[in-house]
Amino acid sequence: MSRSSLFASASFRLAAALLAVAAVGFAIVTLGGRTGEPVALVTPVVATAQVTDDPDDPAIWVNRTDPAHSLVFGTNKMKAPTGALVAFGLDGAVRQVFSGLDRPNNVDVEYGLRVGSETTDIVVVTERFEKRLRVFRIAPDGSGFAEISSPGRVGVFKDRAGEEAAPMGIGLYRRPRDGAVFAILSPKAGPRVGYLQQYRLGDDGTGRVQATWVRTFGQFSGVGEIEAIAVDDELGYVYYADEGDGIHKYHADPDRPDAVRELAHFGRTSFTADREGIAIYARDGTTGYIVCTDQLDRSSQFHVYRREGAPGNPHDHTELLKVFSGSSDATDGIEITAEPLPGFPRGLMVAMNSAPKNFLLYRWDAVAEAGRPALRVR
Repeated sequence: MSRSSLFASASFRLAAALLAVAAVGFAIVTLGGRTGEPVALVTPVVATAQVTDDPDDPAIWVNRTDPAHSLVFGTNKMKAPTGALVAFGLDGAVRQVFSGLDRPNNVDVEYGLRVGSETTDIVVVTERFEKRLRVFRIAPDGSGFAEISSPGRVGVFKDRAGEEAAPMGIGLYRRPRDGAVFAILSPKAGPRVGYLQQYRLGDDGTGRVQATWVRTFGQFSGVGEIEAIAVDDELGYVYYADEGDGIHKYHADPDRPDAVRELAHFGRTSFTADREGIAIYARDGTTGYIVCTDQLDRSSQFHVYRREGAPGNPHDHTELLKVFSGSSDATDGIEITAEPLPGFPRGLMVAMNSAPKNFLLYRWDAVAEAGRPALRVR
């Protein structure tokens, strides 16, 4: 395991510190799709330390005992030995690096996986060139993470070959009724029907985690690829971004009788570039927002839709509420939490920032207040 040698110089840390004290505001930059409203510019308040090569996807772990010790995870998407999973503090500084991963692509966090006689919070990353998952236990105090994958038992897409067997996107789902934890995965390439696969994560009998296939599902336009996946645990839905075609919605529970039925297909217009990172701001039991990235060079934009759908139709997400920019370059992955955190009282959004090789942290209240309409917060 290597650590700070992978990451930022002192000059970059100074730049991150300056960003951390910058005022949060917005500016008019262009017109925002079907909303007809100007695109607001939301300023990040923290920039993380750099990764050496290629940041890709973030995930947020909320320390519910001590929120100040929450973590932001990010991937450095390279071949081994440079490929790495990195944990940052809310100040953007590196807390831990786990290197030696072979093309770690996307990452997600879930709470309360039962392993042996205990439950643990986990962070899971797709290791694309090894065609498997890597599962890590997060220390309850937020001090770090350690691998608990079962050797040889976390391989995925075993019925496929080539890039169709290479896992890329991941969204974790914890089923409320029984606490079962699932990983929903997208490969680098796949068929028009049945692009995604879903696996149940559980103890292999030795205190390590294995992955067991449970279903194949999901439509694909055939344009670009599918990478970004977001799961709404509370409402039981999975959303994924079809790069050239829109956002798809399905039930996340594989045991539902209608689990294979597509519930919604939206976000089909108003994008200029690829639909990439997707995340959910869960305001309360039913309301909130779905945010999807329009991957533009130098200043990616973010499209916001209602989590609860339209009145009388929870699967009608076609209304584009607003578009905003965060000055992030060619953004791939994003993540959002509505949990209050130090410095982020109404929640936190994290966006990958390509050319500067880091991740940017935004206050959700700045997002909510920027432009029109103003969004409700927790």
